[in-house]
Amino acid sequence: MVFNAARTKEFDPDAALQSALELFWRRGYEATSLTDLVEHLGIGRASIYATFGNKRELYLKAMDRYTETRDPALLAELSQPGPALPAVRAVVRRFAAEAVSPEGRLNGCFVTNTAAELAPHDPAAARRVEISWEHVETLLHSALVRAQAQSELPEGGDPLALARMLLVLLQGVRIVGKASNDPARVRDATEQALALLD
Repeated sequence: MVFNAARTKEFDPDAALQSALELFWRRGYEATSLTDLVEHLGIGRASIYATFGNKRELYLKAMDRYTETRDPALLAELSQPGPALPAVRAVVRRFAAEAVSPEGRLNGCFVTNTAAELAPHDPAAARRVEISWEHVETLLHSALVRAQAQSELPEGGDPLALARMLLVLLQGVRIVGKASNDPARVRDATEQALALLD
């Protein structure tokens, strides 16, 4: 027993968390058992509990990791100097392209997956989804405010409403891209939404 306790930290917790993230992202929360995690991470059940807590706590930590690694890239894309509208369009098109890519169709978006699977009945998961959406909405809103100030958008428009429309579009294309066999559906919807920015 003492020997086992001494072995509990003989792994890299950071690498294990990344590995758990990849498994949860591919399979979802409910379809991933603790046994699956033990096999995938290559560490014992006791080590998982001692380092990360139970399966739900590990999932929430994995979700935090996901948003930590993706949010800075989005900030960089939407806050670059110069015209703001091309950056917004590029981000929306990138999300759409990722949604219909082989990996996007296989895994989807971790936040969107969580919103569909856990958020309706798990307050901690719902809070993380909301924080992620608020972050994306704020970045889009800031970029659209800059676009309006730089006369790239009409003065009478509502940048916040546009940001919210784009956020909902981005979440929708993630779901449709994952479930639909017709990538044109996502591309057409994306271009129609972007036409509202002209």
